[in-house]
Amino acid sequence: MILIAGPCVMESRESVMRIAEALKKYHLDESIDFYFKASFDKANRTSLESYRGPGLEEGMRIFEEVKKEFGYKTLTDVHETCQVPVAAETVDVLQIPAFLCRQTDLLVAAAKSGCVVNIKKGQFMVPSDMQYSVLKVLKTRGFESADYETSKKAGVWLTERGSTFGYGNLVVDMRSLPIMRKFAPVVFDATHSVQMPGQGGKTGGDSSFVPYLARAAAAAGVDGFFFETHFDPASALSDGPNMITLEKLEDLLGQIKSIGEIAG
Repeated sequence: MILIAGPCVMESRESVMRIAEALKKYHLDESIDFYFKASFDKANRTSLESYRGPGLEEGMRIFEEVKKEFGYKTLTDVHETCQVPVAAETVDVLQIPAFLCRQTDLLVAAAKSGCVVNIKKGQFMVPSDMQYSVLKVLKTRGFESADYETSKKAGVWLTERGSTFGYGNLVVDMRSLPIMRKFAPVVFDATHSVQMPGQGGKTGGDSSFVPYLARAAAAAGVDGFFFETHFDPASALSDGPNMITLEKLEDLLGQIKSIGEIAG
């Protein structure tokens, strides 16, 4: 099982290392393919005044320290083509943000990096249309068609993170998971799926629904899970209402594993 976990944004070197230390058990678990996630820049914050992160240079320095200290594989999102070659020197997975999932130049640049590419499904996208984003990466890497095995071999993933449903809410259509798994491995992002955009200049959310959605996705069948986690979500500088505590993550992963074994 792929597990992507970590804070929404790098708040400080100390907070990143504290969360990374708490996630060590998942790296040591042979049943889990663990990736430490954090953003060096949240370029899509609702407000200009919102905290964005330490930036590319400092972010990569922190990732290097995480890799040296813990041996983790790492994942981060990129928003511009110029960030790709710099990030690719340090991280193992480049993530394409949901709002940018159709940006051809960014997808092609990520494909050329040699890293695994994780494309988040846009909140506005029909699940079946994500095959064309996958194809942009695959064709850049010399493949002509998009199917599950080809994408797995080429290192291309898709991540479900909910769909826009009216104003200020997202829903997850569980049908999207088997639809997208026809042409790529699928990761379920349980924490972003409970976002509630448009809450007075910021994005809100309700993390109490994370376990329900994660368990449903485990029953439907996915290749992995994405959880943003924090030692104190209430004090987090980004996405606090959606994140779960480190303690709740451990309990939830146990449930997910059990459901996955039953569902096969």
